Amino acid sequence: MTTAPLPATAAETTAHAPWPVRLLSHKMAEYISRMSPVWIEGQVIQLNANNASSLAFITLRDISVDMSLNVTIPKRTLGAVTAPINEGAHVVVHAKPELWAKRGSLSMNAREIRAVGIGELLARIEELKRILAAEGLFDAERKRPLPFLPRKIGLICGARAKAQDDVLVNARARHPGVSFDVREVAVQGPNCVPQVIGALESLDADPDVDVIIITRGGGSVEDLLPFSNETLVRAAAGANTPIVSAIGHETDAPLLDLVADFRASTPTAAAKRVVPDVSEELRHLNTARARIRATIRARVDRETTVLTGLRARPVLARPATLVDPHVEIIEQFRARARRTMVHQVETADHQLRGLRTTLRALSPGATLDRGYAVLRDEAGNVIKSAAVTTVGMRLHARVAEGAFAVDVTDTPLEQ
Repeated sequence: MTTAPLPATAAETTAHAPWPVRLLSHKMAEYISRMSPVWIEGQVIQLNANNASSLAFITLRDISVDMSLNVTIPKRTLGAVTAPINEGAHVVVHAKPELWAKRGSLSMNAREIRAVGIGELLARIEELKRILAAEGLFDAERKRPLPFLPRKIGLICGARAKAQDDVLVNARARHPGVSFDVREVAVQGPNCVPQVIGALESLDADPDVDVIIITRGGGSVEDLLPFSNETLVRAAAGANTPIVSAIGHETDAPLLDLVADFRASTPTAAAKRVVPDVSEELRHLNTARARIRATIRARVDRETTVLTGLRARPVLARPATLVDPHVEIIEQFRARARRTMVHQVETADHQLRGLRTTLRALSPGATLDRGYAVLRDEAGNVIKSAAVTTVGMRLHARVAEGAFAVDVTDTPLEQ
């Protein structure tokens, strides 16, 4: 029975014609072996030089993101380094990738290792500082005000560290009822950055936490380097909760101080800034109340004095004094108006009587009262001449007291 030939390339493999694991491992090892050596940089998070082999095993992690890589290096090469390499150190390694075909694991075989000097690290921090400043992460407009009396304070600090005691003791001395959510993390070394970021994200997601304090005591420049890590600084800049940075002492200035909403020179200063002194606030309140009370009392006393002085004036002792002269004037006007009105009414009455007499004298009714009558024809025309009448004509006679019809029975008489 003949065996079918294996595909020559990965693209030619199928479900019916696969590569065995040994062949894939061999081809990958062959391909990787052709790669050139490369300089890589990272932070030593694990170092195992105490073993029976001639190799030391190092785990390097990227200082910006949580990615790591295994490196092997001869112990004699590691021991020849002038500055000792320890966990947490920043190093550059000249290594060639190698695939362990039997396990399918990738490792970097280091040929040279160098510690990154503190001067170079500080220069990189200055460059990162310039970049972040250009992005506006340090601008004052981004700073959020701290709450006057936070419901709960998130505290990120070292385990059983003095900085933790400084914050808690001073805060509770100022306000015994203050509430804390303490997250103990590594505050130096390779685990510092991921643990601080994890605690920060957890506290930022808690709606009851009104402010977060990130603190640690003083230390060397190397110890404080994690608090200038770009990933940590950007995580703090992206938090929704106000952040107080209290790293090291007054002279220490990690980048976290610049991006935080408030920078405290010490953990104690952070506690005093975040937590108000209840006894002092009560004293201020009592002082303000006493000042308000004294102001109101003085105002009432002043107004009482003014009112007493006003009441003592004659015009207020007998208010009618102001009214009496005006009453006399009004009475005079009323009397004058009354006389004028009576005179005008009498004059009008006299005129009315004269007009009535004249009207009565000129009225046709007076003529009718003397026995005269007014004759009208049926059309209503006044009969002024007997010549316009005819026998049988009906007239209407109007006398002083009534009216009646008249029939003409005779021809007009000769005058």
